[in-house]
Amino acid sequence: MSKPALKKELQKLSKEQLLEHILDLYEKNKSVKEFYEFFLHPESEKELCEKFKKIIRKEFDVENPMRASLKYSIAKRAISDFRDLQPSPELLADAMLTLPECACKYTFEYGDMSESFYNSACNSFAAALAFISKNNLLKEFQQRARQCVEWASVCGYGFCDEMSEIYFESD
Repeated sequence: MSKPALKKELQKLSKEQLLEHILDLYEKNKSVKEFYEFFLHPESEKELCEKFKKIIRKEFDVENPMRASLKYSIAKRAISDFRDLQPSPELLADAMLTLPECACKYTFEYGDMSESFYNSACNSFAAALAFISKNNLLKEFQQRARQCVEWASVCGYGFCDEMSEIYFESD
């Protein structure tokens, strides 16, 4: 259904029916609940950022590598879900940079990974740095980005070179 068609149907409902519908959505849909929690309490933005960063860190559990699932799809979904809430650029950049940080630290601590692992890390790093650059946040995140490059320096498959190239192109 298109937005105009939905709007037309919703305009037919009374205020009470709309309220009941929204409450039903809030109760049954986790993402709707998160949206309204954030919408009604924007001061909780930092807590939400930490929640999504925790999801990312869990996928690359450096402290306990046996628990790490290394699923980029889950980590990327966390970033996407956080982005959908329209947080401040600083906090979104923070969450976005957490993914390549965790991936780089994981491979630094536990050795070479697959080429697809490195490609995903580079893509995440490039997306984070592009967003950071676009929002004039390079100074704020420069040290963390540089740390990613340092962690990548001991890795194979040209990972170090690609991470360095992404880093220096964003500068």
